[in-house]
Amino acid sequence: MKYNDDQRIVLTLDAGGTNFVFNAIQGGKSITEPIKEDAEPRDLDKCLHNIVTGFSKLQEKIDRQPVAISFAFPGPADYRKGIIGDLPNLPAFRGGVALGPYLEKEFDLPVYINNDGSLYAYGEALVGFLPDINAKLEAAGSPKQYRNLVGFTLGTGFGAGIVHDGELMIGDNSNSGEVWILRDIIDPGRNIEESVSIRAVQREYVKKTGTDPAPSPKDIYKIAIGEKEGDQEAARYAYHLMGKALGEAASIVATLIDGIIVIGGGVSGAASIFLPSVLEVMNSSYEIAGNQLPRLVTNNFNLEDDSQMEEFIKGKSRMIKIAGSDDQIKYDPEKRIGVGISKIGTSQAISAGAYAFALNELDK
Repeated sequence: MKYNDDQRIVLTLDAGGTNFVFNAIQGGKSITEPIKEDAEPRDLDKCLHNIVTGFSKLQEKIDRQPVAISFAFPGPADYRKGIIGDLPNLPAFRGGVALGPYLEKEFDLPVYINNDGSLYAYGEALVGFLPDINAKLEAAGSPKQYRNLVGFTLGTGFGAGIVHDGELMIGDNSNSGEVWILRDIIDPGRNIEESVSIRAVQREYVKKTGTDPAPSPKDIYKIAIGEKEGDQEAARYAYHLMGKALGEAASIVATLIDGIIVIGGGVSGAASIFLPSVLEVMNSSYEIAGNQLPRLVTNNFNLEDDSQMEEFIKGKSRMIKIAGSDDQIKYDPEKRIGVGISKIGTSQAISAGAYAFALNELDK
């Protein structure tokens, strides 16, 4: 939140396999019209030329010198050093390209590169979902405040980012948040992205109905809620399976991170269908020697459900006495995690994350 009124300008880039889209960010918001350049995915010289051209055009549109360049770029990569590895959708980068150092020399500015899942989570942690939840807790008089957040992105693939106490976790090998490679509980012989992605929802709907070609995930969602003709039971089942797999991923991550979980990406619009299945898994139990053991040590809440949000914010706070005195302190013994959907949107969260990451690094 501290960067919302910051007057420093950071140049950013949304790097796709076809187009590069450039923006200038100030106070967490875009201050220019986007500039688009072709990605030139198979020609490194043209690709680098267009990246420089895009940032140069941005500089011409702003009234002061930017303080940094910060953006998301696909991996594999050594993000700390700004080196991009072998990219499937940008074959020109095969063999390793020192993109960060190259741009630093071109513009005489610090350059920060991360993956989109990480910057999404960072944006949600600093200016999105996390401060919103903490503000609600504070307004309710709760002693609880959250400092950790996991951001999941659901779309063509399954990505994640992790933020701990205001700092983005990158990892020693730039591999923090690689949830897509978790084992799939629907089919243990494959990775979980095969059940948590656009193709997963489409595949399961087609398996149930024989429809060809597969409807879009948005249309499958409309079928599931009765707004479009189709097999409603099959549509709901496809999203239920995705929610079940996502719930397992969320449970694994929650045992290690212990913080708020926020979900974004194109498929997140169907949350009303799949989110109950996510929470069902997180709140499930093991059976050991005839005894039930909770899947997680936390109580887990669907923050898109008004009654569950109210219960989550209320908690179980009470006053307890401090030994040896008449003083009291407020104590909330309930361990709980909230799971919700992005309110600011994935694209805005990534831009805000890129902006905040650059300023946070500069402020150190």
